[in-house]
Amino acid sequence: MLLPTFKLRTRCSKLPVLVCGLAGVFIFLHFKHSEAAANDPTLDTGFRQMYNLEFAAAHKTFEWWQQMHPEDPLGAASNAAAYLFGEFERLHILEFDIFAENRKLGDLGQLVPDPKIKVAFENELAKADKIAMKILDQHPDDKNALFARILTEGLRGDYAALVEKRKRAALDFLKSSRSIGEKLIAIDPDYCDAYLSVGIENYVLGIRSAPTRWMLRLSGAQTNRDKGLKSLKITAEKGRYLAPYARILLAIAAYRDGDLGTAKNLLVELARDFPGNKLYKVELARLQG
Repeated sequence: MLLPTFKLRTRCSKLPVLVCGLAGVFIFLHFKHSEAAANDPTLDTGFRQMYNLEFAAAHKTFEWWQQMHPEDPLGAASNAAAYLFGEFERLHILEFDIFAENRKLGDLGQLVPDPKIKVAFENELAKADKIAMKILDQHPDDKNALFARILTEGLRGDYAALVEKRKRAALDFLKSSRSIGEKLIAIDPDYCDAYLSVGIENYVLGIRSAPTRWMLRLSGAQTNRDKGLKSLKITAEKGRYLAPYARILLAIAAYRDGDLGTAKNLLVELARDFPGNKLYKVELARLQG
């Protein structure tokens, strides 16, 4: 679930590229490192490593979690995210200016994905879905399994949109992730990470032209920009795993709206909280230049 890994353009007739994934640009997870944490890593540890672009370390943490918790689909889903965003970093897809300026994804040149990474990524997604669906077959309201499905659908959308450039497939995954998110919110309104899927679809599609929004709504998509921002703020303020991603999306929205002060403040905190990720400092310097 988000690198602000989606493309924002002021005016364009093409379907926007969505990335609902969990890239290494998340912010505001204030985890304290301790000897106990190092010896007994959690999913939080792995996410923080991934946000710092320490993908090898993140893989080890998520693989350890899967061994210790084979019944938890979030272990495999998280590892899939690490594979995806490691590939995004290699292909330079995580660079902010690509998504906040009037540039096309084609400006990156021909992307050549690593077939081994794709296989590993898809294997982890399949593993997560298998565990989650087994749980949901017996317990349709299981919140952990539903959240894992939100992530796997979002990650598939990421790969379809930014690597394979399959916009229609990406939109379908986007709607699926949002639909599952709505179900989880109905079960537990305080599951704040679930609001991200609702926020992304509504904001990204809600900034399109009126005719495009009308066509998207006919396909079952949601296009309410204000609802999108409200949902993103819920995750940004109260989410666990996805709060950082929601905040970077809000930073992009602020930048797009000309609110450079808010965008700068968010990037300052990104650079502070995740010093291993150089993208924050680069983008902050760009805004301050």
